[in-house]
Amino acid sequence: MSERKVVASEAQQTPGDLAPAGISVPPGRRRLGAGEPSRPGPDGTGGRRRSPAARPSGVHPRRRDSGRGAARTIAAAWPYLLVLPTVAGTAYLLFYPLLRSVVISFQHFRTGELIRGGAAFVGLENYQDVLGSAEFWTVVRRTLVWTAVNVVLIMVISTFTALMIARLGRRMRLAVMSGLVLTWATPVLAATTVFQWLFQSRLGVVNWALVSLGFDSFDGFSWFANGQATFAIMVLLVVWQSVPFAALTLYAGLTTIPAELYESARIDGAGAWQIFRDVTFPMLRPLFGLITSLEVIWVFKCFAQIWAITQGGPDDATTTLPVYAFQVAQSLHKYDLGSAISTLTVLILLVVLVAHLRRMYKHEGEGL
Repeated sequence: MSERKVVASEAQQTPGDLAPAGISVPPGRRRLGAGEPSRPGPDGTGGRRRSPAARPSGVHPRRRDSGRGAARTIAAAWPYLLVLPTVAGTAYLLFYPLLRSVVISFQHFRTGELIRGGAAFVGLENYQDVLGSAEFWTVVRRTLVWTAVNVVLIMVISTFTALMIARLGRRMRLAVMSGLVLTWATPVLAATTVFQWLFQSRLGVVNWALVSLGFDSFDGFSWFANGQATFAIMVLLVVWQSVPFAALTLYAGLTTIPAELYESARIDGAGAWQIFRDVTFPMLRPLFGLITSLEVIWVFKCFAQIWAITQGGPDDATTTLPVYAFQVAQSLHKYDLGSAISTLTVLILLVVLVAHLRRMYKHEGEGL
């Protein structure tokens, strides 16, 4: 009991009373009374600071936090570092030829400059020569007609094919989709060779079938000697190669449309055309726009099929801008004019795509 009284009395003493007892109290501080909880210090240790010896050994806390931050940064950037070589290589293969072509289009670059170098800068002279040529504008019109005919046929046939696949049974759907995939996987030059054989004048299957049906005028008919017939064959070839991708993509989009929308439309008395116009097409409008843009690009820059079969003939009936640029650059060895035509081809394609995309976004905004 006497010890408790002594402790209580010391706890009730003020700093002035503690000084004579030999206990020093810093100014502005007071000794805690009995039962008064201690205030936590800035380090959460109840007001008592840890001595350096009491801290855990190892890395300083600030250094530990900086190390963790660097590790998190590396972990976040690691996927980008993995794809960086591929992106860099692809960018080099795509942009370097384009930039090189643009540079040559502003130079006088013929066979002599190709061998010894030192091409002179001529400004817009090559573009003036190309734009002032009537042949160039004839090729531009033919290219636009070529693109429009192919893209319209591709989109119409692909839409009907996708709708047909959606209505087929499981086995027939699998068979049709397998055929489309095989058609799509056929190499371009292999398909081109097949079409050359089909329309061969003497041994072609097409002429044989037409003669068998009573069309004797097609006996020995030379399809590739007639400009319009050749143009039609090239359109048929490109459409045949392009429909599988568009049809399968549209079918994939059809599978995402809820069946309840079709049931509601049928209950309201809508027919097949009304269902497509009011349900299917609005739901797949972005997909239709994307596929149309891709087909415009692929058809506009089509080169391999035309060059392998006709090389732009007969009588330039199948000469499009890519073929024309290659003819000028390689056949006439006018690489500067060929580069100018290639650059103008890219610009025309960009104008067509921007106009199409602006129209598509405008329709989407009205739909919202």
